Amino acid sequence: MENPVNTITASATVAGLRRAIVEHELFKGLLSPSDVAVLMQHHVFAVWDFMTLLKGLQRTLTCVELPWLPIGDPEVRYLINEIVVGEECDVDGDGKRLSHFEIYLEAMSASGADTTGINRFVHALRAGDTAEQALDAMDIPASVKAFVRQTLRVVAEGKPHVMAAVFTFGREELIPDMFLSLIADLDRKFPAQLGRFRYYLERHVEVDGGLHGQLALRMVESLCGQDPHKWAEAAEAVEECLRCRIALWDGVLEELSIRSMETAVG
Repeated sequence: MENPVNTITASATVAGLRRAIVEHELFKGLLSPSDVAVLMQHHVFAVWDFMTLLKGLQRTLTCVELPWLPIGDPEVRYLINEIVVGEECDVDGDGKRLSHFEIYLEAMSASGADTTGINRFVHALRAGDTAEQALDAMDIPASVKAFVRQTLRVVAEGKPHVMAAVFTFGREELIPDMFLSLIADLDRKFPAQLGRFRYYLERHVEVDGGLHGQLALRMVESLCGQDPHKWAEAAEAVEECLRCRIALWDGVLEELSIRSMETAVG
């Protein structure tokens, strides 16, 4: 199979879904910092499940149990562990070591976004609830729950090539274009505000558009190899992931519309 990665990246379906995400009407609907806060209150759950997908890959592809044993392909072990270090132990705008999830929470607090929902979710997990149980108990938009559940299903199925493809084409390879669009929008509308959120976005563009994106692509190529069935499974999962992303953005836009109408009536 020649350039098998192109079976996903060159897919007309995937290309259309990517375009719908990057050019989503949501970005035109962010008219105030409070609108951005609504976006963050939805999106933070995707930031959490990004880390879940990443750690699921690490658990599947490396040994994280005792007694330690060398498992899997050493090259793949290197690739995933290198990404984990960058995502779980990066630096915030003040040079402090934090995961990207924690940096996002900092940005939410600095932007005035409500962290009650995500904090309750994390508290439930710490108390011993499964992610599904915590989601069931949460009063959050259905689009957020559907997005997280799709990621949880991928992790639960435990197919390394599918997990890697969703991670790569649904997250790492998509994020730079998606966030560049958002950064440009924020710069135009709120040039002196939302500094910590912009830092998070710019940091992700820098990391995911550089080394992490390249490592993730190599990981997918290694795990799928020359197996057409694995590439087909990977492509199907990527398409579902992208559709859930569109639904996530649709959910934010719907809440913004409802708030706008309530303000007009009030």
